[in-house]
Amino acid sequence: MWDTTIDLYAVKEVRTKTTAYLGVGAIAKMQDIAASLKARGIQSVLCVTGGHSYKITGAWDHVVSACAKQGISITLYDHVTPNPTTDSVDEAAKLGAAAGAQAVIAIGGGSPIDAGKSAAILLANPGHTAHEIYNFTFMPEKAVPIVVINLTHGTGSEVNRFAVATITELNHKPAIAYDCLYPLFSIDDPALMTKLSPAQTRFVSIDAVNHVVEAATSVVANPLSILLAEETIRLVAAYLPLAIEKPDDLRARYCLAYAAMIGGTAFDNGLLHFTHALEHPLSAVKPTLAHGLGLSMLLPAVIHQCYPATPTVLAQILRPIVPGLRGVAGEAMTAARGVEQWLASVGVAQKLTDEGFGEADIERLCDLVEKTPSLGLLLSVAPVPGTRERVAAIYRESLAPLPKKA
Repeated sequence: MWDTTIDLYAVKEVRTKTTAYLGVGAIAKMQDIAASLKARGIQSVLCVTGGHSYKITGAWDHVVSACAKQGISITLYDHVTPNPTTDSVDEAAKLGAAAGAQAVIAIGGGSPIDAGKSAAILLANPGHTAHEIYNFTFMPEKAVPIVVINLTHGTGSEVNRFAVATITELNHKPAIAYDCLYPLFSIDDPALMTKLSPAQTRFVSIDAVNHVVEAATSVVANPLSILLAEETIRLVAAYLPLAIEKPDDLRARYCLAYAAMIGGTAFDNGLLHFTHALEHPLSAVKPTLAHGLGLSMLLPAVIHQCYPATPTVLAQILRPIVPGLRGVAGEAMTAARGVEQWLASVGVAQKLTDEGFGEADIERLCDLVEKTPSLGLLLSVAPVPGTRERVAAIYRESLAPLPKKA
């Protein structure tokens, strides 16, 4: 297969609506990116990131060097936390506006990228707030240019038009999708991902798997989203165990980064449905919950509910982690158990009860699914009706391991 022989150090240019650079050493492309920003008349940028990884990985040094060479000033906002809030987006944008920032550079995984994209909207639309964006009282058509240096292999947000933020006071975690949010340039450098913790290594790649399971089975899925789903899951199945065992394995990180990138492209085409719609209330209520862990706990039950409607596609894309599926509706529970067993095999066996959720929480979670802006749209493209009863059933099945085969 191509992944066993490709030169990891030959930086490849991957074009979607974003120009993405993939390969060990791709961070050096920051020099070319800064020159391109300068040629566009950009003299000041806002850098949006978390508290540590942007420095630990060395990404920050490259940004500072590249921008200094072009005479571009940098304003740093490094207070993004997991599951970013609209308040933090407003803070970042206010800081950038005060400095006259004309572009955003986001460094990190999904949270800094989402916050950076959101701040880019506000910089291009003075007078608006993140609260308005995520309550859908303001529908933006423009954002300042966005550059992403991706530090995880899960989000896919470096090549698509999606972003997420939590409206803290409401426990709402909506998703937005606008064409103005496609990054201008992105960097996927596997060498920047080797310092991910074992837990985050697992969670981010499980996020990528969820992206493609949903994108391949929604009612708007297309042949591209299905094709990308199959390759994403193949790569994650092959390389996630290697990355867990040997964190410095650059081939494993390269293949997982590419899997996440094409997973992001898949859901740009096929959209998302149940696992993301139901996970957002979990991490809105419990902001310390890792997004990928929340998805992992829900995925087997989602497979169980959706399999009868899309057995052929699911059998095809799940083959690397659940071999032997025939693509018939009656094997839904077999497929769901197989996914649950695979998750446990890569060290993620937790269920909702392990994270403090119980039967008493299901009604509140269902309410949040119904009331959070945008989640109804996700449910509307699910392969089976997203009724309250089905949502409750998925949460209930996710409290504990699925029943063993009789």
